[in-house]
Amino acid sequence: MCDGQGSPTGVTEALAMLGRALDHLNAADMASLPTSVQAGALRALGQAEAKHTAARARVLGAFAAQGGCEDDGHGTARTWLKWQTRITTGAAAGAIGWVRRLAAHPVIEQALAAGELSPSWARRLCEWTERLPGAQRGDADEILVGAARGGADLTALAGLAQEMYERSYRDGDPPETRYEDRWFQLGITFGGAGRAEGDLTPGCAAALAAVLEALGKKAGPEDTRTRWQRRHDALEEACRRLIRAGMVPARAGQPTQLQVHLSLAQLRSTPGASPIEDAWAADRTTQPGWLTGPEADAALCDATIVPIVTGHVDWAALDQLTETFLLTRGIGRDSGAGQPAGAGQRPAPVQPAEPGQLGDHAGPGGGSPSSAARDRLRHALLGLAADALSGPGGLAARLRAILEGKPLTSVSLPLDIGAATETIPAHLRRAATTRHPHCAFPGCDQPASVCDIHHIIPRSRGGPTSLSNLVPLCGFHHLTAIHRWGWALTLRNDGTTTATSPDGRRTLHSHGPPAHSPPSSAA
Repeated sequence: MCDGQGSPTGVTEALAMLGRALDHLNAADMASLPTSVQAGALRALGQAEAKHTAARARVLGAFAAQGGCEDDGHGTARTWLKWQTRITTGAAAGAIGWVRRLAAHPVIEQALAAGELSPSWARRLCEWTERLPGAQRGDADEILVGAARGGADLTALAGLAQEMYERSYRDGDPPETRYEDRWFQLGITFGGAGRAEGDLTPGCAAALAAVLEALGKKAGPEDTRTRWQRRHDALEEACRRLIRAGMVPARAGQPTQLQVHLSLAQLRSTPGASPIEDAWAADRTTQPGWLTGPEADAALCDATIVPIVTGHVDWAALDQLTETFLLTRGIGRDSGAGQPAGAGQRPAPVQPAEPGQLGDHAGPGGGSPSSAARDRLRHALLGLAADALSGPGGLAARLRAILEGKPLTSVSLPLDIGAATETIPAHLRRAATTRHPHCAFPGCDQPASVCDIHHIIPRSRGGPTSLSNLVPLCGFHHLTAIHRWGWALTLRNDGTTTATSPDGRRTLHSHGPPAHSPPSSAA
């Protein structure tokens, strides 16, 4: 219940009032309100966010100190938050970070609880004063919070914090600034996509910023990526270059690799691919590491291929094979008789059946085979199919042996694995990079040493791995401009290239390779 002034009398009542207030705001027609009211609502919600951050940190700190997470079977407050409040691991770690942060900065906690600082500003102030000696952090918090109350912006506060830092270490060198709360989290989301979060030390942030700045520049007039998309692609390119250079430590004795998976249908790209095969591929492509469409074509251009064949029982195909076999022997569902193969036996060569051959295996009236005979026939045909694929000594034969006398399995098992093969032989790679020392896309000057080798006619459409079909392309022009945006690249006999936009309205031409004229003779 509320007191006479409308204030809640307990935590439960306060939370109920908070819920009702938010429900009212969510149900209100905000578009019909004047902009002055909308602006006031945004300011008030900003203060509410600050107060909510402080309140949650206080409740969570008390909850963790009393071991409340153990009552629900959780070992830590972070795991309790993750599963009981349905938030991500990064969000749970962030909530725990606020508990530790505000406990060490009571002045900033009071300002946050009063709505005088936003959570982002409060966090920045904590980061700055944590660089100072422990005895001076409290006073520094007072100074910065007071300046913020007086109207100083974040740039002015940063200058003030820098001045305090320099004065604190004027008579001595500052200690190594390694923050205990440094962390980085890469979460894998739907379809193998990722989301990165973290707190970086100044050295790590400076190194990352330098890499993103160097690799995230516009590649040319055709580059229509936003700044943030270029920074994402720059991070991917930096990782790819590091792996390609062999500078990433091995794992379990094996070099670090990028692994992608493609279906057989994409690898051979034949018209009228099996619907069963398409369904299999669609099911696998929801898992991390599986690529489809343009991404699959891009990965197939320049990669080491390890062929792995997996097998599973396709019930529809097996039934169709059984019926076809019976029909070729003149045994239909309502036709004459014939003798099907027994369990584990090879059927006799296909020939017309003689009446009365079904015997005990025939159905009523000597027509269609009984269910038991049909089941034995299916096992025999499955064994023949496995033999045809891998021979008597292969893994498929072992799978067939396991199936003898047992129900058919639907588990997909590896049937065969081939040796790893380089898609592009070393001599062709050297020839392509010698002909084009830089990215072959017109106007790009990225060195060939950091480029992928691109198949102009994709391998999925029968493009040959020959010098006339290979050019080096940088990560952006290969993965994005060509395979994702649809730019078309043409290589001419003289080594020049032409790039055409997807809509055909823009054409870019490169300059030819340097002429190798014979030196003139001295007069």
